[in-house]
Amino acid sequence: MKKRIGLLYGGKSAEHEVSLSTACAVTGALNFEEYEVYPIFITLDGEWRRGKRLVKPASTIEELQFGDDAIILENNITNFLIDDNGKAVQFDVIFPLLHGTNGEDGTVQGLLEVLNLPYVGNGVLASSAGMDKVIMKQLFEIAGLPQVPYMYFIRSEWANEQEAILARCEKTLTWPMFVKPANLGSSVGISKASNREELTKAIEVALQFDRKIVVEQGIVAREIELGVLGNDFPEVSVPGEIKPMTDFYDYDSKYKDGSTVLIIPAELSTEVVADLTDYAKRAFKILDGSGLVRADFFVTANNEVYINEVNTMPGFTPVSMYPLLWQHTNVNYPELINRLIELAIERYEGKQQLHYKKD
Repeated sequence: MKKRIGLLYGGKSAEHEVSLSTACAVTGALNFEEYEVYPIFITLDGEWRRGKRLVKPASTIEELQFGDDAIILENNITNFLIDDNGKAVQFDVIFPLLHGTNGEDGTVQGLLEVLNLPYVGNGVLASSAGMDKVIMKQLFEIAGLPQVPYMYFIRSEWANEQEAILARCEKTLTWPMFVKPANLGSSVGISKASNREELTKAIEVALQFDRKIVVEQGIVAREIELGVLGNDFPEVSVPGEIKPMTDFYDYDSKYKDGSTVLIIPAELSTEVVADLTDYAKRAFKILDGSGLVRADFFVTANNEVYINEVNTMPGFTPVSMYPLLWQHTNVNYPELINRLIELAIERYEGKQQLHYKKD
């Protein structure tokens, strides 16, 4: 029998468009002879819609946003569990292709847990901790992973202590600094600051996207990424290097203008690759990861390695690093999708063995 897959994508997030691109790419990698694919779209306003069962890959992003024939699930979002004929659908796996807040941060994962549905990717804890850069960094400290200096604050502190925060940044860190929303990915809202005026502007930009802000020490280093795949016994891909032609690896260079060179595998010493592999596994395990993670690092000219962050639902667009890393580790795109689905079922079956009452 074919496995029934629910593709969940879109989302009320600044990374909505990235999710649509990912969903479109994934439909092109799924074997429709092996899977029944049901599209479930979340609009930018948070409205859930279910389209008709897909029988072939989506040719455009617009096709995945549905027309007048969409079923709007405004009264009960769990109606996505009903098929086109009004009968209950028993999904083998939900594939959440959601990036950013309201999707990658543990919220949707919590819903799927309550509904007792198997789903691809990280669980509630890993998703929420991996989304919040401050919590992530604090866990990395516990795991003994080297990081660049940083500080953080929330919107209300900025409103009341702006001068003190700027002074603390200048005392604790050196120029340049990178300002990031704590709970976003895909480089949304990230700016580089080389003086106090730019720092103030960068903080104001980041505050449009989150109430918690991270300011990190700039570092002259190569940007290296690795893919992690698995559950309890994760595998790590070859490393890849990002060489942005712009000042840094921002949203446009990732998804729009193609102004970034990806070098896979990256030219690194055996010792550095061993450290990167070890750190990637340790980061995955401290988060209690499952399924997949992309681990991002800095490597200096002196071969010092610093972990930057992990992404618990990395993009699957044609130019995304995660699938390219595995392609160069002899796991092609369709096989990668299949592996993720198998890992989701494996984790779900393990959870079904838990006892919820005393004998």
